[in-house]
Amino acid sequence: MFVKERMSVNPITTTENTPILEAGEILRKHNFTRLPVLKDEKIVGIITRDDLLKVSPSEATTLSVWELNYVLSKLLVKDAMTKNPITIRTEATLEEAALMMRERGVGALPVVDEKGKLVGIITESDIFDAFLDLMGLKETGTRLTIDLENRIGVIAEITETIKINGINIISMALFHRTNTSGELVLRLDNPKSEKLVEDLKSKGFKVIHIAKWN
Repeated sequence: MFVKERMSVNPITTTENTPILEAGEILRKHNFTRLPVLKDEKIVGIITRDDLLKVSPSEATTLSVWELNYVLSKLLVKDAMTKNPITIRTEATLEEAALMMRERGVGALPVVDEKGKLVGIITESDIFDAFLDLMGLKETGTRLTIDLENRIGVIAEITETIKINGINIISMALFHRTNTSGELVLRLDNPKSEKLVEDLKSKGFKVIHIAKWN
């Protein structure tokens, strides 16, 4: 899957010279946590709820309500935003986006086209939803976890056994424990897997976990 398939397109944006109070109102109105900041259709920053809190006076301030409003009214988005945020291209994979978010410690990435124009935004929630779809968690069936040795053809042997049993594979994921072993997690479209499990065991495979889900 690619970023362009999971991003939110045409996100609401703001500008450098937008008052902080106005940006905060946009965030509250739409229940957003961040706003891309544009200048001439190019992204120059991103402002988040946390950024707004950092520039807001603390509860311990001795300023009056009028003074507070005056101070905040003078602040602009450019005074609080993160400048030159990390971006990602539309044709990047979701794996690249997830890795970039994790390594940089950010919860979202503005998405730009080949000309650098902002066309969308992808968030941690978008990545998480894609993972749920990829693993087929919204479908009924059986989840098998098989202890697997690392050798050529081992997965083909397992899938052939599943095919013989007339069962379809919804999703498959391999988690490496070491260079020589791992766990193969299969989600199958049939809740009745008893015969398949016996067939796998008869071929020397160790099924270490079985679960059915709706």
